[in-house]
Amino acid sequence: MNDTILETTGLTKEFRGFAAVSGVNLRVRRNSIHALIGPNGAGKTTCFNLLTKFLPVTRGTIRYDGRDITALQPAEVARLGLVRSFQISAVFPHLTVLENVRVALQRARGNSFDFWRPASLLAKFDGRAMELLDDVGLTEYAALAAGQLPYGRKRALELATTLAMEPAMMLLDEPTAGMTAEDVDRIVTLVKRVSVGRTVLLVEHNLKVVEGLCDTITVLARGQVLAEGDYAAVSRNPDVIAAYLGTDPASVGVPENA
Repeated sequence: MNDTILETTGLTKEFRGFAAVSGVNLRVRRNSIHALIGPNGAGKTTCFNLLTKFLPVTRGTIRYDGRDITALQPAEVARLGLVRSFQISAVFPHLTVLENVRVALQRARGNSFDFWRPASLLAKFDGRAMELLDDVGLTEYAALAAGQLPYGRKRALELATTLAMEPAMMLLDEPTAGMTAEDVDRIVTLVKRVSVGRTVLLVEHNLKVVEGLCDTITVLARGQVLAEGDYAAVSRNPDVIAAYLGTDPASVGVPENA
């Protein structure tokens, strides 16, 4: 089996002549946790949007699990097992926690959302939904309206709904953004747990999270790859330090949260 699950070659996205992403060559190893980091405006989220086809590619190619997916639509990519979350919390606030996961399970199995179907027909999804809630530590919240969850628990629910799509690879866009230290620790633990047997690519600003979680880190700056390696290597790279701090790299270290 090919060790690379996702690969880009010369990936470029231009907006009226401005290159938000320029010539990015990215290789993500199967069953690894890989981070995209960089200062604001580096092109991280644009890369995510290109990989999941929410934006069309200007130039370059994207291959997933050996297949060229450059021209595919977002739904087609998701059906192949490449599924993403978003930086902004997205749950159905008036549905229960269990119902949110059940909706995702219905969609993953190719059904319509079918809100109007009898509860007896939808109950067949409850067993798997509860398993997913257990995976992310939300069993006790199953009957609660999702809108009443604390922010960190909402992000855990989003992780459960992402898992309901049975992804081989998950793309997580800033999974710890806006969280308390306790919630950050909880989400890091969850990502570690659910990464077993699958690949995770994440955008993350909290470098302490990246240090403890990721096998490989790709640093972007001004839409281009600046450095790549493990945390020890990239955190000491003078170009990375200068990109984050805009100062003399000899006199500073990369901040824990940037």
